[in-house]
Amino acid sequence: MKKLYNILIFVFVTCFSCAQQVESLVKAEEPTNINYIAQVVVPNLNIPWGMTFLPDGSMLITEKSGELIHFKSGEKTNIEGVPDVYVRGQGGFLDIKLHPDYENNGWIYMTYASTDGEGEGGNTALIRAKLNGNSLVETEVLYKAGPNTKKGQHWGSRIEFDNEGYLYFSIGDRGNRDVNPQDITRDCGKIYRLHDDGSIPADNPFVDTENAKTAIYSYGHRNPQGMVKNPFTGAIWVNEHGPKGGDEINIVKKGNNYGWPVISYGINYSGTTFTDITEIEGMEQPLFYWVPSIAPSGMTIVSSDKYPDWKGNVLVGSLRFEYLERLVVENNEVTKREKLFEGEGRVRNVVQSPDGYIYVAIENLGIIRIVKEK
Repeated sequence: MKKLYNILIFVFVTCFSCAQQVESLVKAEEPTNINYIAQVVVPNLNIPWGMTFLPDGSMLITEKSGELIHFKSGEKTNIEGVPDVYVRGQGGFLDIKLHPDYENNGWIYMTYASTDGEGEGGNTALIRAKLNGNSLVETEVLYKAGPNTKKGQHWGSRIEFDNEGYLYFSIGDRGNRDVNPQDITRDCGKIYRLHDDGSIPADNPFVDTENAKTAIYSYGHRNPQGMVKNPFTGAIWVNEHGPKGGDEINIVKKGNNYGWPVISYGINYSGTTFTDITEIEGMEQPLFYWVPSIAPSGMTIVSSDKYPDWKGNVLVGSLRFEYLERLVVENNEVTKREKLFEGEGRVRNVVQSPDGYIYVAIENLGIIRIVKEK
């Protein structure tokens, strides 16, 4: 693995092939004939990172600052027994997801910035717990990335289950761009796959690779902050932040290398380049890339009959431009982009609830529901 990594770094430093900062071919447009409006259903939230729906229709909401909120019948209740959250930079209380068989087993899955483990600072952890009244109980740590670092960037993190019940979650490169993402013996810059109890699936791609982190399912990621199971194909899709330009949508496949930072359509925030390579054999091309960056966060693929003219479309939140983006995808190619609900605030998450409505989490506002205009 180290030999392969050295070869990649050599290519990364010496190849000067294609041009950088080629803008996305499909531009974001103003909406036309939009038939939907936004209703605020959960007001007065700061940075609502994750949200999930209990069987009774109530919601569990993670606030980045470390609170877990149960919203039911118009009332917010703070849940006790939450983990100790390390709030630093982009890190804090992150995603939350119910087990697909929650009604029978009661498991709730959460990711957060944790100080447990080796080194000062923190790294992303995955836990599961059950809700008993207004408290989390039976908490189990399923995965903790290491080592810890005091860097504040690129924690990830999203959680998803596939049709077979495997659990996927993302961890960003933790600001260690040139070391973590391309090295499968290290955490960070990866998508992981586990059984629902935290054990490693026997068919994970690197279970027989010496010294590899065997939970890894794919690697070469920068900072995936959107993840969704495609309801039509069952595939796991992610979006991830690029640097200045080069945000991506990727379809996660077993053992694949998504290229960061050897290939990218982005440049440094300073305007300098870190690679001139956008394609190389053995590294996956994104389904779509954004130049300029929109800073994507949260993602869902519409399958609900409540939005017939959006069915099959991908919805992605933009932190930078403060809108919800609708992407029309045909044969795995984006053919149209549209800016929705622009100016409401930084969009942190978007989900389709079990009742078919789309809910959007917006910083310093709350959670809105998208409904048909009367």
